[in-house]
Amino acid sequence: MSPTLRIAAVQAPPLPAGAALDAFAADVRQILADDPSIQCLAYPELHLFGVDGTPEEQDQRLRATAETLDGPIVAGLKEIARDAGVWLIPGSICEKGDGDDYYNTVLAFSPDGELVASYRKVFVWRPHEFFALGDRFVVFDIPGAGRVGLSNCYDAWFPEVTRHLAWMGADVVVNVVMTTTPDRPQELVLAQANSIVNQTFTVSVNRAGPVGMGGSLIVGPEGAVLEQDLSANRAVLAHALDLGEVSRVRETGTMGTNRMWSQFTEADAPLELPLYDGRIAPERWQITPPA
Repeated sequence: MSPTLRIAAVQAPPLPAGAALDAFAADVRQILADDPSIQCLAYPELHLFGVDGTPEEQDQRLRATAETLDGPIVAGLKEIARDAGVWLIPGSICEKGDGDDYYNTVLAFSPDGELVASYRKVFVWRPHEFFALGDRFVVFDIPGAGRVGLSNCYDAWFPEVTRHLAWMGADVVVNVVMTTTPDRPQELVLAQANSIVNQTFTVSVNRAGPVGMGGSLIVGPEGAVLEQDLSANRAVLAHALDLGEVSRVRETGTMGTNRMWSQFTEADAPLELPLYDGRIAPERWQITPPA
């Protein structure tokens, strides 16, 4: 039997700062009461940090709320995940760094309440955001299911992110989103394209209205849309991901045809990549399997 992961993408409006953790815990409890089979919950970017105003005003508010990963917000999220008994991706938080730096950091918690992964957004949406840049890609394992890669909103516009997560063995990439601009239709295409060219599941969860554009979706490793809500309304998109499909598609090819991860042999010469001042080395064009 193939490993499965029943995941729910929660398209919801942001919660107001202050009482956010209590409201968030209540929302998690309600969703699981409605569907106890859910194993993993994913929320939009900065879900716990309701923001509005100009970019400069948002920066001021978010910077004031930033805290380290041993602060009260993370402690509260650990408790929520442990009480719910699910894998929890609560969107992202404002993580305090060194000096005046702060990061837009996606978190993932285990059902035991352990912080298993933190990913600092690499491709910050400039010139509208003022976060410091992350410097690494992050995956984590769900035992008995597979490997999850973390991606944050504008990251989806840069193919390097999902390609690296797939190379690191991700079966599913969770892209938490805070798109309030009219380019959400393009991001839906990118979610499918990133799945197709990397043969991964993609879960792209955006904020609901009145500020967010909604349009969340779950995509399979051949690009099929498995769940979608094109409205800006609150929605919970739940789907049981058959993670064995990732291995099957990579072995037999997308639509039985394309096997991108088997493109090179060790006899092939390296391909120079002047854009990166680097190269593709054929002997490294192999995926790291989940533990």
